[in-house]
Amino acid sequence: MRVKIYQMNADRDRHLIKFLGLESMKKFMGVDSVDSSLYDEVFNAELDTDNLEEIYTRFNTEKHPLHRGHALSVSDVVVTDKGAFFCDSVGFKQIEFDESQTQKPENLMRVLYVEPGKAPYEAEIGNDLRSMQSAVGNGLIEPIFMDDGCVLVGNEESKLRGMQGNRHLDGGGIIAGPFFICGDAGEDFRSLTDEEVNKYMEKYAEPEDISDDETQSDVGFILYGF
Repeated sequence: MRVKIYQMNADRDRHLIKFLGLESMKKFMGVDSVDSSLYDEVFNAELDTDNLEEIYTRFNTEKHPLHRGHALSVSDVVVTDKGAFFCDSVGFKQIEFDESQTQKPENLMRVLYVEPGKAPYEAEIGNDLRSMQSAVGNGLIEPIFMDDGCVLVGNEESKLRGMQGNRHLDGGGIIAGPFFICGDAGEDFRSLTDEEVNKYMEKYAEPEDISDDETQSDVGFILYGF
């Protein structure tokens, strides 16, 4: 299920209303609705739940690799297929929210994101080292350059850290932990094209059941290319 999270940008919050409850915010601003233009998109990915309380708990106890914001808090907005919901002092309240007025970083890169045991999905991550490290579970990134202008980027320390086996690679071996596919732009990475997204969406469509024993037995394997 696609879930998006929006948080107020402190630079645009001139009235310092971030972290206010919904009614307090409306009263202070003298308005009947939330100002969507104050918000930045900080998360846009697939989750296995759209239950708001479960999402709140998850984003306060663990950090999703693609989350670019702070822990979920009062004044944040969560968007699911059921609508937009304001994180209030107690619970959530459904609101009108214009996502077209929100902002997000300019350096985002379109990738295909693949997590263990799940179908792949399209996502955006920052085209910088810190964001890429976060996307693969924090640690040294391991780029595997393919012969079609794309790059598979995983976590170099994934097996040493006991991450779950994800997919078998064409050249043999197993990649563990989350990884993403992006484009090769020479000295940098780039966003995928529609054709590339479709190609790798099909390639990694089926999650694989890889045992911990099989993953650990692959420790020390070095892949030079497909």
